[in-house]
Amino acid sequence: MYTIATLEDLRRHLGLSATDTDSDQDLLHSLQEASHLIESLTQRRYCPRFQSRTVPLDRTAPRLLILPDDLLELRAINDAGGEMDLNRFLRLPEDPDTPASILHLARGVTFRLDASGPRAVEINGIWGWHDRWMQAWRDSGDTVRDSALSADTGTISVYDVAGSDKDGFSPRFQVGQLLRIGDEYLRLTAIDRQNQRLTVLRGAQGSAAVAHQRGATIETYTASLPIRDLTVRYAELMIKSNSLLADAPSSLLERMRRLTA
Repeated sequence: MYTIATLEDLRRHLGLSATDTDSDQDLLHSLQEASHLIESLTQRRYCPRFQSRTVPLDRTAPRLLILPDDLLELRAINDAGGEMDLNRFLRLPEDPDTPASILHLARGVTFRLDASGPRAVEINGIWGWHDRWMQAWRDSGDTVRDSALSADTGTISVYDVAGSDKDGFSPRFQVGQLLRIGDEYLRLTAIDRQNQRLTVLRGAQGSAAVAHQRGATIETYTASLPIRDLTVRYAELMIKSNSLLADAPSSLLERMRRLTA
């Protein structure tokens, strides 16, 4: 399951009561289709993911790395000689709240290349688009209640699935959310309110599933507000029109389209 907005976002938009859950699976399907459509049309991804990307070097600009995607966080760069010093690179734009599109190598530093291989380096990082990345993750106000959470466990016990998060938003947990515990991303697929348990997909978005200790903080991801709202509106249109809206116009989508060389 991959959604930009949550099931609760769509239910609120449609004005559904807490007991009106018969169509939840259809709503989730529409959210998935709307998310896919928006990302396909804009050529961007709005939920962060861990990934290593091979980036070719431009002979005409040997100190510039033109990134093939939006880069939210740079974790490592490797050339033929191994891992490079990240302090030697300047991200552009420099604002850490917005994704980088270019990495600029410091003057006097060169890439170490394999003479027999392609002129390329490997970039490891968190990729995706957000206009306020430093505020994208919220403390849910809840923690892992299990005595120990192994890397292959698909359910998590918490203290209050319906409570408010540290910013006052409720419910703190919503189906479709991307969660973060440490460096692991998890996708929330179901909520057991009676037993205070979350069903999750482990190691989501290219992250590694690892064990977590009791008391580990659980954070929740919130996509950029305009994109989230657009996902909900497109999902509603899909429900009403019973189509994928391939030709649906949107000035926001046009503005958000990623330009490639």
